[in-house]
Amino acid sequence: MSDKLIGSCIFGQSGGPTAVINASAYGVFKAALNADEITTVYGAANGIKGVLEDRLYVMDEEDPEELEYLLNTPSSELGSCRYKIADPEIDDTDYKRILEIFKKYNVRYFFYNGGNDSMDTCNKISRYMESVGYECRVIGIPKTIDNDLYGTDHCPGFPSAARYIATTCMEINKDVRVYDTKMVTIVEIMGRHAGWLAGSAALATEFGSGPDLIYLPEHDFDMEKFLDDINAVSERTGNVFVAVSEGIHYADGSFVSEAKTAVADGFGHAQLGGLATMLANVVKERTGAKVRGIELSLLQRCCAHLASQTDIDEACEAGKEAVKQAINGVTGKMIAFNRTYEDGNYKCNMEFVPLELVANYEKKVPLEWINEQNNGVTQEFIDYVLPLVQGVPELRFEQSLPRYARLKKVRAK
Repeated sequence: MSDKLIGSCIFGQSGGPTAVINASAYGVFKAALNADEITTVYGAANGIKGVLEDRLYVMDEEDPEELEYLLNTPSSELGSCRYKIADPEIDDTDYKRILEIFKKYNVRYFFYNGGNDSMDTCNKISRYMESVGYECRVIGIPKTIDNDLYGTDHCPGFPSAARYIATTCMEINKDVRVYDTKMVTIVEIMGRHAGWLAGSAALATEFGSGPDLIYLPEHDFDMEKFLDDINAVSERTGNVFVAVSEGIHYADGSFVSEAKTAVADGFGHAQLGGLATMLANVVKERTGAKVRGIELSLLQRCCAHLASQTDIDEACEAGKEAVKQAINGVTGKMIAFNRTYEDGNYKCNMEFVPLELVANYEKKVPLEWINEQNNGVTQEFIDYVLPLVQGVPELRFEQSLPRYARLKKVRAK
């Protein structure tokens, strides 16, 4: 492979949105537009689907000042997708089309921003391009509020979601303690198989206003023990505040949520939800207490107003580093974060891991970070999350409302 590769690049966003995925986009666009080796910068509409359908935006046509608004714009500004491409050895139809588009626009750099399944897509494209001898450097940029990507200390998007969850739980806790009548409040937090987000509710408790009980999917759920835990807290304090991960499951692996049989997404993952309401009904029937179920739902991933500045900075830097290292010859890798401490202060270092090590693996909360009663987390968990939620972004407003990016999205021809 030659050291100097001249051609255009495509950046795409995939999977569930976050508060900072557009910060990574800005990092890529900023670095790519300033790189002599990259002739044109394209953004794919709706991820890999936009590539397959030849729906690309010419980012060179955007106002540089408008692009800066991406740093504080939530969700996936270019549009996302949940599209699973087959293994190229089984069906190479999509890959032939991708290669056709790459050749049409002389694409020599491909950056894909997403989670587990997106890294799988990235890995497959990288392998295919290498197998057919088309020189294109492929880099995965991590993104997921679930924080379950293997090979990286944490993922862009998670810190901002954690900050939102902690803040919201602090506010909910203040509300549910108002009356002296016994009440149970159950908050449902995202997380299918990994409890990073639900565990983040412990930050609220750490700082004086949060859940009494927290349940993660890393341990099997026991309904009778759950009710006993609630009764024990109720006897001590009257009111009970519970945080549960949407993915909690019984010992047989079945989800507690009534919505476990809902339609799956494009990758075959169950679409969970309704757990808080289901648990609230059980608690009401068994205890007679007044119960409220709250589902935070997608609010967790579009919370730009409560984003972590640390998260924004790291997400942007990941995009820039992806471009820098691709130009230097790196391919078939994902940007990863390595945590270190200097004089006691948190520091995030960028490194790379092979895509095949990341694709379709999940990183769960270490069992030793969950308390012995399986209804809360340890200090180690709090110490892990706390540095990530630091920093309050300076947002820009119009008439006291958020000012988000307004891209022209000029289509490539």
